Amino acid sequence: MSTIRIPTPLRQYTDGNASVAIAGETVGAALQDLTTQFPALEGQLFDEGKLRSFVNIYLNQEDIRYLNGEETAVSAGDALMIVPSIAGGK
Repeated sequence: MSTIRIPTPLRQYTDGNASVAIAGETVGAALQDLTTQFPALEGQLFDEGKLRSFVNIYLNQEDIRYLNGEETAVSAGDALMIVPSIAGGK
């Protein structure tokens, strides 16, 4: 099993959990397991089945966009992290 860290704004959808144990051999499968455990989170992460553009996923501190995206392999003990994009300023 792997774990995924949940950012503070999304913890309301994970019963307040800061991290969740997840199963899956790829990032996509792990995210599917996460949204199966916490269905309300799906709408926050996905739009029409695709990961929202402002949701960044890191595997062991590597942005999956620079790996194999949702097809990136996940091994037992790996750490995933959801990092929502933040915009603003003048």
